[in-house]
Amino acid sequence: MQAALTRTGAEWALPAATSPRMNTVDIAALYPQHLATLKARADEALARCGRDHLLVPSGRRHYQAFDDRDYAFAVNPHFKHWLPLTTVTDSWVVYTPGQRPKLVFLQPLDYWHVVPESPSGWWVEHFDIHVIRSAEEALPLLPPAARSAIIGEANSALGDYTPDNPQAALDYLHYQRSYKTAYEVALMRQAQRRAVHAHRAAERAFRAGESEFGIHMAYCLAAQQDATEVPYQNIVALNRNGAVLHYTELGRSAPDPSLSFLIDAGASHCGYAADITRTYAADRTGEFQALVDAVDAAQQAMCASVRAGTDYRQLHVDAHLALMGILREFGVLKVSPEAALATGVSAAFFPHGLGHPIGLQVHDVAGFAASDRGGSIDRPAGHPFLRMTRVLEPGMVVTIEPGIYFIDMLLDEVRRNGHGDSIDWARVDFFRPYGGIRIEDDVLCTGDAPENLTRAAFAG
Repeated sequence: MQAALTRTGAEWALPAATSPRMNTVDIAALYPQHLATLKARADEALARCGRDHLLVPSGRRHYQAFDDRDYAFAVNPHFKHWLPLTTVTDSWVVYTPGQRPKLVFLQPLDYWHVVPESPSGWWVEHFDIHVIRSAEEALPLLPPAARSAIIGEANSALGDYTPDNPQAALDYLHYQRSYKTAYEVALMRQAQRRAVHAHRAAERAFRAGESEFGIHMAYCLAAQQDATEVPYQNIVALNRNGAVLHYTELGRSAPDPSLSFLIDAGASHCGYAADITRTYAADRTGEFQALVDAVDAAQQAMCASVRAGTDYRQLHVDAHLALMGILREFGVLKVSPEAALATGVSAAFFPHGLGHPIGLQVHDVAGFAASDRGGSIDRPAGHPFLRMTRVLEPGMVVTIEPGIYFIDMLLDEVRRNGHGDSIDWARVDFFRPYGGIRIEDDVLCTGDAPENLTRAAFAG
């Protein structure tokens, strides 16, 4: 049975092996086709850049200036695309068309740090594995540098092997990463389940009166991942802090009273990310809760619009209109949604993009790619922070994260720009103490109805 995602015309489906109750056996069944897909992509990328071999270093640690302390290690995403190793440094994936891929695996002699365990799992039988004890021992195991496309960070350089990232290869590989294999979707589902479990713990901590720091700790404990393992820094915001889009200060004392809670936090599984946002009201019967419910309903409609052939830019513009319709319904806006969009007023309440591609990276690559040969698709005028401009296709996974915020700086700009009469400022003052609302799910585009990976995890 072929385990890859099938993309033929309007048809797209996942094989039966990718059930919600994914286990190691299922992953093992899906991995060979994933590897075959990567080999085929590598063959084409090498042909386009005129090289014979693909070399992918895992990466090397970065150290702080004037110190011997290293920053948290982030593995090369191209490396973890091939195999589920996210913490090993100075290792290499080596691929030559027509040959088995090779892993050069650093297992150093070290008493300062924990030595990586020997490779094991569903993938090892598909690689020729060479264990080395120092980074330099990789040199005789690598093909000639002059005939290799080396994909990675500059600090991964080893002897003559300096990452050169041929543009033709990167354009192709990044573009193709948009189309997730069944193996990748299965791992992303597991990341979703871990993140959802932690989100539930965070909500309980909020309702128990915890501080931002306490909620963050409850989240990490439930996720069983610390700040270096989650895919991005947790955003845990109480009350007006929810109006800071990337709020990461983590207050140690809970406000009195705690009115609202916005959490944007994810989890990782085998190198794949989940990115989920929820907003809660302390008073489940009040008007802010009603506003949260209205944004949630609109967000679910937006998720349902993740369909093959849909321009993501149009989804973003439609989101502005839907959110401004909500603000008009709640008495915040005094003009039509269309007028608010045309005058830029809507951007004061919804200043960021609707979402982004997600996968090996939280903000995954190729969100603007015009084709697998390069070029980019411009953002709509007046929307500088949108992170995706492509037409949706089966196999893509994107986030949908509309938001409504009450941000003093942006609201002051509305007044300075002469559009203050568009807003009922008394209503703004009412909602201002709550900060803002954002709701985010990760959604898989198929050849039919989309699959909301996040809602499925919450329902499970």
